[in-house]
Amino acid sequence: MPIWKRNLMVCWFGMFMSSVGMSQIAPVLPLYIKHLGVHNTALIAQFSGFAFGATFIISAVFSPIWGSAADKYGRKPMLLRASLGMGMVIGCMGFVQNVYELIGLRLLLGVIAGYGSACTALIATQTDKEHAGFALGTLSTAGTAGSLIGPLIGGYLVESTGLQNVFFITSSLLVISFITTALFVKESFHRQDKKVLPIKQIWNRVPEKRLTITLFVTFFVLTFALYSIEPIITVYITLLTKNSSHVALLAGMTFSASGLASIIAAPRLGELSDKIGAQKVIFAALIVAGLIFIPQAFVNNPWELMVLRFILGLASAGLMPSVNTLLKKITPDSLTGRVFGITMSAGYLGVFGGSTLGGQIAAYFGIRSVLLITGALLLMNAVWVYLKVLKKLNNKENTSYQAIK
Repeated sequence: MPIWKRNLMVCWFGMFMSSVGMSQIAPVLPLYIKHLGVHNTALIAQFSGFAFGATFIISAVFSPIWGSAADKYGRKPMLLRASLGMGMVIGCMGFVQNVYELIGLRLLLGVIAGYGSACTALIATQTDKEHAGFALGTLSTAGTAGSLIGPLIGGYLVESTGLQNVFFITSSLLVISFITTALFVKESFHRQDKKVLPIKQIWNRVPEKRLTITLFVTFFVLTFALYSIEPIITVYITLLTKNSSHVALLAGMTFSASGLASIIAAPRLGELSDKIGAQKVIFAALIVAGLIFIPQAFVNNPWELMVLRFILGLASAGLMPSVNTLLKKITPDSLTGRVFGITMSAGYLGVFGGSTLGGQIAAYFGIRSVLLITGALLLMNAVWVYLKVLKKLNNKENTSYQAIK
């Protein structure tokens, strides 16, 4: 088996475990906070929101720092640091005595996290260009699958083993990821920078600055759009159904529909981006995703919403992997870790901003307005990508073709 394939398999497993660990705790947090002695419903909601969001805000700050360390020391050491560190911190959450200790550990988790960006950088730099799109597309399904299955696993573990054991089991899975990474991931790393450069000099060495900024913004918009509906989808299901006894099941199926579609489509769209160009996949997927959000605001029952969410998952599967593929294409290997670190920061900010503002917009203007605004945002991003990315890269390709002739 080629080394890049073996690395992909191990990183997929580790990224899946990391995503499960980050996501399965989210639905458990309110129950655990109540278990720790907070019984006021409003306080539980406030503490849960802060504990959940704080991790992503801190991760946004530290992700570029770990990306810089990856370029300096190698990507594999960052994988080992993140998997072992996250395993230890999450395990400690099972021993906390009050909600403030829990929030402190959630903040520490945000500092240590970074397995996903290190995986992306390693696969991008260790995979040949012919297979980069497929590899990055396949890797993206790990995060999607983990986020999809994590809450289900968390809920099941709470019922079957108890609240605290959720943290201990998650910790064990991350330690297993650490061991498999240590044993099986191979990286041929040669440091190209002999000294640590300040951020200004690093940015001066980025060859395609405007294009890189466009891709950062696109990554932010994608995560913002995909998470804008996440906190309120259960409420939307409640409005669409008369039988409230099955709301939780229908909401879970709706979440699963888009995640399942992404798992199916991501490797295939990754291969397509290798053939026709990642910029074309990004542009087409943005248009489809933007258009699919609009009819979701006018559905009459949960089943219609479920079908549209499945189609959205097919389109969104081609977005983030294609952004990463394009970033790899235009970024020198010596800067890959730092650039992907900044990309992950944009993603973390998008998750926090989308999930926070989505709920606020729904409260003031209604849930349907969130879907319409999100669709419009994606379509505007598609226009910007067409003007700043697609036309520019197509012109370059045509110029190169004419020069060869």
